[in-house]
Amino acid sequence: MTMPRRILGNSGLEVSQLGFGCMRLPLAGENPAEIDVPKATAMIRRAIDAGVNYIDTAYPYHSDDHARPGRSEPVVGRALADGYRERVLVATKLPLWIVETRADMDRILDDQLRRLDTPYLDVYLAHNVNDGVWPKARELGLLSFFTAALKDGRIRHAAFSFHDRYGLFEEVLACYDWSMAQIQYNYLDVDHQAGLRGLRLAAGRGVGVVVMEPLRGGFLVNNLSEPARRILNEARPAWSLAEWALRWVLDHPEAATALSGMSTMEQVEENLRVAGG
Repeated sequence: MTMPRRILGNSGLEVSQLGFGCMRLPLAGENPAEIDVPKATAMIRRAIDAGVNYIDTAYPYHSDDHARPGRSEPVVGRALADGYRERVLVATKLPLWIVETRADMDRILDDQLRRLDTPYLDVYLAHNVNDGVWPKARELGLLSFFTAALKDGRIRHAAFSFHDRYGLFEEVLACYDWSMAQIQYNYLDVDHQAGLRGLRLAAGRGVGVVVMEPLRGGFLVNNLSEPARRILNEARPAWSLAEWALRWVLDHPEAATALSGMSTMEQVEENLRVAGG
């Protein structure tokens, strides 16, 4: 199996069509912070061995309090030991909702580098940009922070993830020399948030696009109506509902990578088969 790659906008980065989103790693218990580390490590390394080279995590992933760091980053850092770090692009995110000062940005980034056990991040994102956090983040010096972190080598590419109205997406996209934008996009969200217009706008400006929620958090598998299931099953009996959703996103050449939050090795194998085919 080979994993096709696409160029991430004008950044020059080659990224695998499938990205590994580390927000839903397998749990060792009921607490979302209790990751099954051996299973998670095996899943991440299996994906990398099959050609996945984009690993996405964030400060609060696998935390029971999004104001505090979760377990995802250190587990990812551990999984990327033994030579795996050198084979991938690592992305994590600055939690804007807890940033109160310009110094907080540097402190959090430095802590994330330590937790991921890496001297630099390939991509660093302003996390969950929306009307509630964006004005304050800009006022505190977010854009100058990105410029400084790029200059001192702690990050190699600046980016943002987005969950809000299209007009704000236009504004954020235009205010900085971003390498990448991460948007929610799937066949139910064509006109939601950044949507198809945002996908095309970013791609047209040379900003790479990474798609999150291609299965809408599992909704397109677990909550699809029976008539919709029947239509899809009759059209392609061999395709699962997850395959339909993932293939739909990958059919957009403007989307460099589709992030999948995988929780089982079976999901890893299915996604590898779909994205590698």
